[in-house]
Amino acid sequence: MTSILNISVYKFVQLHDTAALRDSLLARAIELELKGTILLAAEGINLFVAGAADAVRAFVATLQADARFADLAPKESWSDAQPFRKMLVKVKREIIRMDVPAIQPDFSAPTGRAPAVSAATVRRWLDSGVDDEGRPVVTLDTRNAFEVDVGAFDNAIDWRIGKFSEFPAALAAHRAELEGKTVVSYCTGGIRCEKAAMLMRASGLPHVYQLEGGILKYFEETDGAHYHGDCFVFDERRAVDSELKSST
Repeated sequence: MTSILNISVYKFVQLHDTAALRDSLLARAIELELKGTILLAAEGINLFVAGAADAVRAFVATLQADARFADLAPKESWSDAQPFRKMLVKVKREIIRMDVPAIQPDFSAPTGRAPAVSAATVRRWLDSGVDDEGRPVVTLDTRNAFEVDVGAFDNAIDWRIGKFSEFPAALAAHRAELEGKTVVSYCTGGIRCEKAAMLMRASGLPHVYQLEGGILKYFEETDGAHYHGDCFVFDERRAVDSELKSST
């Protein structure tokens, strides 16, 4: 019986109390007997948490009671066993490290997000090979090479990066191949392709979008067409299939 609820969600929002927030969230998670990882930084929050459904949803309610996190809408999946060994809450310099200080997403600002495209729209574009204006569409995988090897969109551009902080250099080396195309950047849950899309826009590429919610949201909202393999996840499940179930 799949009794463990797994959630993942991130938000870029200015946080000035990360140390206090770390302590309060850790205490609440332990109280609810949850396990997982929460990353906090001045730029926002990124979390992966699992436990009994009622407990997980109580934790989400605790987060949403904070005005900064009121609109959090976690992605959900289920597993037979707890996929995390412990509960960790860490304060980091970035919730996803890219080492480009000029790229500062902020969901509370009108222009603080990369333009996003829904899973259904991406599926439709990939069906035809062009966007709504007839421009060729390519998908760009912003994940690490070992994640891509587990599964990826068909014919996705893969620069074989070993860690996300290598993405800016890879973009500088390969930018020309993206000219004249509509680029859909994607990752597991959206956080890396958010920053990647903003960086590509800042580099002068005008038709760049992020896949809203990443691969996990694509699996949730479509039939998984145009994607082959599974999606690597950073817990003991290791990967999930297009039905968001732990793959064998």
